[in-house]
Amino acid sequence: MNESAVFWSRLLTELTLTFHIIYATIGVGVPLMIMIAQWVGLKKNDEHYILLARRITRGFVITVAVGVVTGTAIGLQLSLLWPNFMQLAGQVIALPLFMETFAFFFEAIFLGIYLYTWDRFDNQKKHMLLLVPVAIGASISAVFITIVNSFMNTPQGFEVVSGQLVNIQPLVAMFNPSMPTKVAHVLASAYMTSAFLLASIAAYRLLRGSNHPYYKKSLFLMMKMGLIFSIATAVIGDFSGKFLAEYQPEKLAAAEWHFETEEAAPLILMGFMDEEQNIKFAIEIPYLLSILAYGNPMAEVTGLNDFPEDEIPPLYIHYLFNLMVLIGTAMILVSVLYVAGVWRGWGFIHRPWFRWVTVLGGPLTIIAIEAGWWLAEVGRQPWILRGYMRTAEGATTSDQVDLMFILFCILYLVLGIGSVVVLRRMYRLNPIEREIEDRMAEMKGVGR
Repeated sequence: MNESAVFWSRLLTELTLTFHIIYATIGVGVPLMIMIAQWVGLKKNDEHYILLARRITRGFVITVAVGVVTGTAIGLQLSLLWPNFMQLAGQVIALPLFMETFAFFFEAIFLGIYLYTWDRFDNQKKHMLLLVPVAIGASISAVFITIVNSFMNTPQGFEVVSGQLVNIQPLVAMFNPSMPTKVAHVLASAYMTSAFLLASIAAYRLLRGSNHPYYKKSLFLMMKMGLIFSIATAVIGDFSGKFLAEYQPEKLAAAEWHFETEEAAPLILMGFMDEEQNIKFAIEIPYLLSILAYGNPMAEVTGLNDFPEDEIPPLYIHYLFNLMVLIGTAMILVSVLYVAGVWRGWGFIHRPWFRWVTVLGGPLTIIAIEAGWWLAEVGRQPWILRGYMRTAEGATTSDQVDLMFILFCILYLVLGIGSVVVLRRMYRLNPIEREIEDRMAEMKGVGR
């Protein structure tokens, strides 16, 4: 085993996933937001919502292009950095990997047709139907790639004989125990994050002095969507806790800093741990960990001391769990206040300080997504295929991974800066005021 190769392989994979998850989340969530915006526009006969769908689509195409590059990099790195893992498990996960690619092309074909046929349909409802396969393709793509990840956490559908996988059942492997909660959580969090990102943009434009109804409607619609999917994400997160208690109890115990097996286990929030594993400044909520794990305040929860030391995940995942939960809870509160404020006429939701909070919601939900994925991946350690292959056993032995890391850093830097510059330039050169004027002129010309 080449420890240097293992270190750089893990670092490069972590870098790629950290960068890719931003564009992947947007790629999964935004098509649904586009479809909802256009549907609302057609239902209310409101041109602002229809233009919202149109403008989001233009920016979405840029993020899709970057997501393709980073997604391809992940596929490449699976083969180059983790050859032993792919040799062992590649034939089991080949089906969902292929289906993920098929789903992406399905989405891309209809996205292209939708984008370039805005003015080709007399009945805009028929044009909106093109978004259905786009949204389905984006979500199904996420489903299949998440199935691969869930298989790594709860592998099944095969037997191991003399180090080789035999009696492979791809469908059994795909519908493994962690698949339902992981897939549901990925989809709900992607929809939530996309909604809050779009709300963040609208709030920022209002802060910059634009008082156009377009941004007010966009903000209200996306905050409503954010509220719905943030609550859904929280509910699914509760199911995820119960899944961990049954199938990955060491991960749950590490995330909650739960060392001793006990009944009526408390939940530890915040705080920090010193080198002697003393927990300081934490908030301890009685019975809550037992409720989270089993739905019973008196249930017994297994502690870390009952697991082999070399199978305990890194304890810093506690901070990742807290960060994810804290941001998710904050966004539920912010969206509740905003939506209720619009309905009840509360003036504070229009004040600059509250709009800045809304603006911060977009970046914060991205951070929550990152924390969640780090928690999922680091919490599986030391396994790459839980119970069958450790991460160190699956890595390459090449001495060139450090050079690959530098090259991919440059690539991601170029892609990240480039996509931001292109998006800013695209919308700066085509402000909503000009587009509405052009759209009105176009409609008058059609009317004649």
